[in-house]
Amino acid sequence: MSVIRALFSRLENARPLDPVAEAVAGAVHSTIPNARVADLLHGRWLGHPVHPILVQVPIGAWVSATALDFTPGGRRAARRLVGLGLLAAPAAIAAGFADWADLEPDQRRVGLVHAAANTVGVTLYAASWSARRNGHHVKGVGYALLGLTAVGLGGALGGHLAYSQAGGVNHAEGAMRRAGDRWYDLGPLDEIPVGEPVRREVGDTTVVVVRRSQNGVHVLASECSHVGGPLHEGEVTDGPGEPRITCPWHGSVFRLVDGEPLRGPATACQPVFKTEIAAGRLRARAYAEGSVWKNAEV
Repeated sequence: MSVIRALFSRLENARPLDPVAEAVAGAVHSTIPNARVADLLHGRWLGHPVHPILVQVPIGAWVSATALDFTPGGRRAARRLVGLGLLAAPAAIAAGFADWADLEPDQRRVGLVHAAANTVGVTLYAASWSARRNGHHVKGVGYALLGLTAVGLGGALGGHLAYSQAGGVNHAEGAMRRAGDRWYDLGPLDEIPVGEPVRREVGDTTVVVVRRSQNGVHVLASECSHVGGPLHEGEVTDGPGEPRITCPWHGSVFRLVDGEPLRGPATACQPVFKTEIAAGRLRARAYAEGSVWKNAEV
């Protein structure tokens, strides 16, 4: 194992960070005013987290400012770019904290240090802007270089959180592919209670089966798209004409008919399987058209 991987592994298992992470997560949840704002910050409207998009503005501005710092006649533009990054940073920070607060403990530990590094970076860039404003250009450049180093470290930690720990990715994305392209028998329909989630297997994929009426039944991938929570242990409720299921881990709500997330932190649709009833037995298969996997249309 490389030194960097070893450091990341130690950070993932740094349990002393948990009390701080719990306190900060609680503060984040209490600060967000309602579910609509939370969904806006999570990026449910976009279909994936919005935080990676928002960070492009401050990082891009600050990297460009550094380039201009070493370009003749670039001082004024560099100061403006440092200021632009500072103006754009709060939105990126808010979205990042909203996502981070609903992650698992090992992900939160890495995310906490990621946030700390970026906080140091923002503070240094604020000092850089202030120094430049007061005519201390060399000092402002020094603060900016230190800030860029801190933000770079934060970016490395964010990359580990996103790609190695799968924070923010769609955990249900491979459900259809694992199921394969064939029908699977899920047992007699009469053995499935009405209105209660039941666990079944479609090939190598665990699914949740919800029977709504004598012949009405929904089959969705059970692994929640957010961080893989077991939907078959969730709660089925009736919304305004939209029966739904709630993930027991972080409260994501999905519409049963098409897997659409109605409330975050999940942002991606839950895969829905095609069903049929033959001789009183329920069968299901992955819903596909050609080689393109998709959710069932209604």
